[in-house]
Amino acid sequence: MVFFARMDFSQGNLFGYIEDLQELTIIERPVRRSLKTPEEIERLTVDEELNDIERAVYLLSSGQDIQGTSVVANLPVLMRQNPAETLRRVLPKIREVLHVAGVEMQLTAAVSFLTVLQDESVSIHTYSHSFLHIILQNLEHRDAGVSNAWLETLLAVIEALPKETIRHEILNPLVSKAQISQSLQSRLVSCKIMGKLAYKFEAHIVKREILPLVKSLCQDVEYEVRTCMCRQLEHIAQGIGTELTKTVVLPELVELARDEGSSVRLAAFETIVNLLDMFDADDRSQTVLPLVKSFCEKSFKADESILVSLSFHLGKLCNGLYGIFTPEQHLRFLEFYKKLSTLGLQQENGHNDNQLQLQTLEQEKKYISVRKNCAYNFPAMIVFVDPKNFHLELYSIFFCLCHDPEVPVRYTMAISFYEVAKLLNSGVYTIHKELVTLLQDESLEVLDALVGHLPEILELMTTNGGENSGAESKLLSIPDLIPALTTAEQRAATSLKWRTHEKLLQKYACLPHIISSDQIYYRFLHRMLTIILTNNVLPVQKAAARTLCVYLRYNRKQEQRHEVIQKLIEQLGQGKSYWNRLRFLDTCEFIMELFSKSFFCKYFFLPVLELTHDPVANVRMKLCYLLPKVKSTLKIPSDKHLLQQLELCIRKLLCQEKDKDVLTIVKRTVLELDRMDISLDAFQKRFYENDLLDQEKERQEHLLLEMEQLEKEKQQSEGRSTNVNDKIFEKKRRDNKTSSVLAKSMTLSVSGSSSGTSAGKEDKKSKLVRSQSFSTQALHPKYSNIDKCPNKSSATGYTSSVSGMGKSCMLSFTDDTFRTRSTGNSGNATFPSSSSLTTSRNSFNSADQKNNGNKEGQSRKMSIF
Repeated sequence: MVFFARMDFSQGNLFGYIEDLQELTIIERPVRRSLKTPEEIERLTVDEELNDIERAVYLLSSGQDIQGTSVVANLPVLMRQNPAETLRRVLPKIREVLHVAGVEMQLTAAVSFLTVLQDESVSIHTYSHSFLHIILQNLEHRDAGVSNAWLETLLAVIEALPKETIRHEILNPLVSKAQISQSLQSRLVSCKIMGKLAYKFEAHIVKREILPLVKSLCQDVEYEVRTCMCRQLEHIAQGIGTELTKTVVLPELVELARDEGSSVRLAAFETIVNLLDMFDADDRSQTVLPLVKSFCEKSFKADESILVSLSFHLGKLCNGLYGIFTPEQHLRFLEFYKKLSTLGLQQENGHNDNQLQLQTLEQEKKYISVRKNCAYNFPAMIVFVDPKNFHLELYSIFFCLCHDPEVPVRYTMAISFYEVAKLLNSGVYTIHKELVTLLQDESLEVLDALVGHLPEILELMTTNGGENSGAESKLLSIPDLIPALTTAEQRAATSLKWRTHEKLLQKYACLPHIISSDQIYYRFLHRMLTIILTNNVLPVQKAAARTLCVYLRYNRKQEQRHEVIQKLIEQLGQGKSYWNRLRFLDTCEFIMELFSKSFFCKYFFLPVLELTHDPVANVRMKLCYLLPKVKSTLKIPSDKHLLQQLELCIRKLLCQEKDKDVLTIVKRTVLELDRMDISLDAFQKRFYENDLLDQEKERQEHLLLEMEQLEKEKQQSEGRSTNVNDKIFEKKRRDNKTSSVLAKSMTLSVSGSSSGTSAGKEDKKSKLVRSQSFSTQALHPKYSNIDKCPNKSSATGYTSSVSGMGKSCMLSFTDDTFRTRSTGNSGNATFPSSSSLTTSRNSFNSADQKNNGNKEGQSRKMSIF
């Protein structure tokens, strides 16, 4: 109704609408004409009673081209079902049809023949007898695409054929096919076949029967043949060995490198670079190095065609010839690389103002490719100059490439950034600004390339901080890094590339190992919760939920943890949108994966069960799928009351559920729950590994509490000592002020200062006593909330270890002491091993053992927060 209300049916506009309708009619007419007539349908109809072989023969004999192509495409299936009849009846028909077949059927046949070989439907002897002749007949097809397709099939067949078959069916005819009197296509095919044959025969056979043909083709009158044969010399050299390569192949390459055709020279250069490992030091210094220097000199003058290839292979070339370079040559090649890295940017930067010329589009593309190749080779050039000389020799080039105006160049730098960081090792702090620059790049392609190894890069940035390595260097490197990380996430969130956003959120799970808990809480954690609540892409929401759980896992403050848990329950679990409640269940899965069973049972078990009353069937259905995992978090008898709650909810679902799909899943879930075994408080053999892992998680969660308590004690003691020192200083200042006026007042002031000093000493003594008796005053109230430990001796030993630490141990608990490092690129959190706990656990004295021996009767379930 709205559409018609807005249309103007005045006389002027009415004719416009009629013309539009006529155009639509014209567009539709070809569709009607393309429909098949009854006669055509009759010709395309096949008797349904025919079997597969008979139908294939019929369609190849009297069907249309599209039907014959379908039969050829189905040839591998026919060979698997009935190989004997297919070879006897269908393959001869295909051979006849291929003589007059079009391009589509030819390409389909080449692929089908290769598939039959790979499927091994028949023996290699049968295959060579039945299929090889057809392949060889179609090699010289007039269409280049068809000829290449059959050639690829033949090269794959050569790998499987026996030597005698190759000699008689392929090598002997090849002698005549490679002659100058044959067609260009025939000689090109011969070049590629000889490159493959070099691997199949011994060196002396290759030398006697193949190398004469190779030399002939290297001197062919057509540059296409010389180029093709030159590119096959690499394969031939690897097949004949080092000696023959030096005496036969290298002279041919030297001659081809001076060829009049630019494509031939380019092929010769690339082949020489790829064969560097096969040349000895003399060949490299006397033959290869002069050629390379000649290529470099001509690349900017007479032969720009080789410039792109030269920039691509320059890293491999410099490192391959490193041992024979003089210092002067080393410097010359380095300067050449620097010149290539800024090629095409001089005019933009204000250089060469007197030679301003408009560059063609082709030149610009070439220069961009050259700079992109330089970015690709940058790690190799670091090795070439030695990482110790990076800042002096290559940093300026690194800066230019990271700030290049073209996206492909910056994209390549982002991909290779991790390799550069690994090579620099302790000097990685010098490229921190470039990391920030790439994180803030305007192109999301650059950001996506950088994010792939972001955890490893940040790990190197924080562990190798130069001279001031450690916590101080981390804090110094963070201020501009954190805004860059937040900006990158926001840019990915506002784009349409949700996969980049998902990948970024997954990698951000490494941040607890990089920056402090407070920085994560204020800059990242709430952002993850916002993404879960507002983003519309499910994979992004799940990635944010998992990363949020990792942040919660490593959060160091009890108050912040309680706040996040409360928000998860209220805004997700009890949210108005059913979509949020579904995400709450996803988050609970991550909680069960990352946290201990006791943690989940304490904070999330009952909120999850409340969703059994959810008004939306999809939420109840997802909950039913999750119930087996929920039940696996229980331990009997300490969680018996939670098991009763679970059983009660299931009974209500069985009795009250009205949705038939949910009810079906409930019944299936009940059967699965009945088959499940619940783990006990004591260790069982079948659950031993899981119980150990859960106990380790529980220890780490409890350790966070202890570290928080130690930090509070440390802050309190430092605050009190600061107050005492301030009072003493103020007292002395006032006393010094009045000392020049009254001697009596000075005496009183001195006595007052002494009393203040003695008071300070008494205060220090009291703090020392409080520190030494930390286990009885600080730990015991906290442990009074513990119900039952999964391993009594371990819990007691751990408590005794903490109680025996004292003040010096309290001061040693820094943020990085128990922070683990990320070892993969998936963003998954990794937990610290128990080795650090074992060391401290074995260091307590016997007196502490006796004092804490009465804790062995405590229950398993720990009050984590």
